[in-house]
Amino acid sequence: MIGSGEIAIRLVLSVLLSSLIGLERELKQHGAGFRTHILVCLGSALIMLTSLYVFDIYKDVVNLDPARIASGIITGIGFLCAGTIMRYGGTVKGLTTAASLWVTAGVGMAVGCGFYWAAAITTFIVFVVLFFFGGLEKKVKEKITKGGQDGV
Repeated sequence: MIGSGEIAIRLVLSVLLSSLIGLERELKQHGAGFRTHILVCLGSALIMLTSLYVFDIYKDVVNLDPARIASGIITGIGFLCAGTIMRYGGTVKGLTTAASLWVTAGVGMAVGCGFYWAAAITTFIVFVVLFFFGGLEKKVKEKITKGGQDGV
């Protein structure tokens, strides 16, 4: 059984890690920003904790699979993420925000089950990708576009 202190640590850590991801989305003024990412991660952590709690309570009574509740998180977050994707003419907006929400749910699930190192490393990688790879992506696109015009 997980103690109250460990539960508090897991929930607070989910808020801290997800706030880093949400901060980038907020600074770039995307619809799903700081608070949305925190709530997705916190909710995922809570659901994982609940899954572990239910498993622990009933492990001697009935055969349970704690991963079944986790799979429900992925389905639910997929639905939430789909709502952040919008089509504007020939372009699609919101895919990165949807992906960041999805990975934030994964961070919450990892924290909820005590997989702290993976959650922290994933948060760091997502933070780097969101903050620094956008500029790299633009440079690559410009180079490809420019290169395609030179060859005409």
